Amino acid sequence: MNSIGAAALAATTLWACNPLQIDEVIDPNNPAVEVVLEDASREAVQFLITGLEARHRAYVFNVTTSWGTFGREIWYLNGSDPRFQTDWLGQGGRQPDRAYFGFGATGGGSWAAPYQAINQAEVLAGAATNASILNDRERASARGFARTIQGFQFMIPANFVFENGIRIDVADPFNPGPFVSYEEALDHAKSLLDQGFTDLEAAGAGPFPFRLTRGFDGFNTIAGLQQINRAIAARLNAYRKDWNGVLTALEGSFINMNGDMQVGPTHPYGAAPDLFNPLFFVLDAAINTLTVVHPSVLRDTTAGDLRVRQKFFPRTNPVIITTDAAPLTGTHQDQRWPTNETSVPFIRNEELILLKAEAHANLGQAGPAIEAINVIRAAAGIGEYTGASSTEALIDEILYQRRYSLWAEPWGHRWIDTRRYDRMEEIDTSFDGGSVFRQFPHPQAELNWDLYVEGQ
Repeated sequence: MNSIGAAALAATTLWACNPLQIDEVIDPNNPAVEVVLEDASREAVQFLITGLEARHRAYVFNVTTSWGTFGREIWYLNGSDPRFQTDWLGQGGRQPDRAYFGFGATGGGSWAAPYQAINQAEVLAGAATNASILNDRERASARGFARTIQGFQFMIPANFVFENGIRIDVADPFNPGPFVSYEEALDHAKSLLDQGFTDLEAAGAGPFPFRLTRGFDGFNTIAGLQQINRAIAARLNAYRKDWNGVLTALEGSFINMNGDMQVGPTHPYGAAPDLFNPLFFVLDAAINTLTVVHPSVLRDTTAGDLRVRQKFFPRTNPVIITTDAAPLTGTHQDQRWPTNETSVPFIRNEELILLKAEAHANLGQAGPAIEAINVIRAAAGIGEYTGASSTEALIDEILYQRRYSLWAEPWGHRWIDTRRYDRMEEIDTSFDGGSVFRQFPHPQAELNWDLYVEGQ
């Protein structure tokens, strides 16, 4: 969305005419959006679904590396561009402004990319609704998938700018609505997820009538997509502090207290013409650009924690990057991705069990909260919980377990977790001499768009 605004302003400067009055460009290989929305073919709807899966993963690299850095889960060390260290860590008093490093090509995943996915989903929903060749079940299925992805994607910019608010009325990219509060944004995401669930329910039982990639293996049925929808709703309801809503959503999700922690939908990657996994780095390679484990994460581990052995690879030679505030030394790197085609999960059973524990704890239900905590601890090989049963003590324990279970997943969990519990002072900046950001302003291009519209 902001790229549209930037392009409009550039055209104004260069040609001194209305940038929205452009010559029609006909793509000989793809139908125009207007044609697809009017009466799409089955193949066109399938293309939109596959394209939406691709858009759905565009946030992964930026959100993982930048939000992970903000929460000091990782450092993304970059020997070529020091701003990945100085700016993202807030060294030298740096604070995010409207032209902050990361809003551009590398930062699109936190702002522009989610809106691109949201708009792609809107086209899919409209095309499916108007496609005469589809039956009612197929229309409802496609809409349900589109709304589910929209609900997920709206949470990304909402958590990025937080109290500064986001636009939720973006169906017409040339006439977007006003910014709304964080709470309103989350409520909107909930309404989309609920709408998506209702659409999927209307589609009935059986397989999803369109092709999905291997990222949805095990969930490529109507019931499976409903489970994903409810899993996302559980995460969302935790941000909304609707603890009963978390538990209700989990009942319809794929949570399995006795199941594999890794089960869940993923973002697939592959060789050209697809994209390689952007989080993959060769283990122990002689390079100075890679993701490393933050020293505080290594310091605070529990003895014998299997997650440490499974996720953190000790390098033979540490990576050292000199900055203007402090040298950064990475002794361990991420080893979760064995190849550059390994899929990346976007929500897993382990997170759902932790959400169950968190909801019960906040409702004062210590028994089921501890039961869920012990499922996580057993999987990590660290024995049962023996601490106090007060809400505060249980939240301490849950946030600690989330720190290691959800470490550096493509969401920035710790950055968000410390903010929603007013614990951002717990993020350790002593190793890098930086500061912790609470939220980000809107990109300059977003405001430029409003200025352009006001001037017409």
